[in-house]
Amino acid sequence: MILLKLYFVFFRIGLFSVGGGLATLPFLQEIVHKYGWITSEELLNMIAISESTPGPIGINTSTYVGYNTGGVLGGLMATLGIVTPSIIIIVIIAHWFSKFSEKHIVKSAFYGIRPVVTGLIGAVGYELAKIELFNIETFLKTNKIVDLLNLKAILLFGMMFYLIRKFNKHPITYILVAAVIGIIFKF
Repeated sequence: MILLKLYFVFFRIGLFSVGGGLATLPFLQEIVHKYGWITSEELLNMIAISESTPGPIGINTSTYVGYNTGGVLGGLMATLGIVTPSIIIIVIIAHWFSKFSEKHIVKSAFYGIRPVVTGLIGAVGYELAKIELFNIETFLKTNKIVDLLNLKAILLFGMMFYLIRKFNKHPITYILVAAVIGIIFKF
């Protein structure tokens, strides 16, 4: 039963996460809260690993969650679930796109999807910042304002933001620098 649930939960994620890997993040956060298959910390680690390794976030995370929940078969079912909608949609679009690509309604639909995807990615960025830069759970337990901020993460965020704005380097450079800093300072 868990294998079917993994398949259909990730099928829904694959079906509605238009815009690539980052668009899957709101749905992956739902898995944390609704199903408890992974923790918020595990999701953050998966995002970091997925951004540092080949492969989309959704695929990597679905495989990880599926494997943790249902073993090798669970990993396979979750991965199949997340890719099945894309395969179906791509086959349909490939067949009909040349006939309809110049239609006003198709162009308008693609134009309308862009801000939605941007909003989804922005919402995820906000949620990730909230989880990583602030220790809300600790603050709620202690009610000390000092416990609210994750100073190391804020410092790293500020430093990386400055470096990205100041120097025009390849994103891999910043990922490697952040990884080295995280290893050295045990983030």
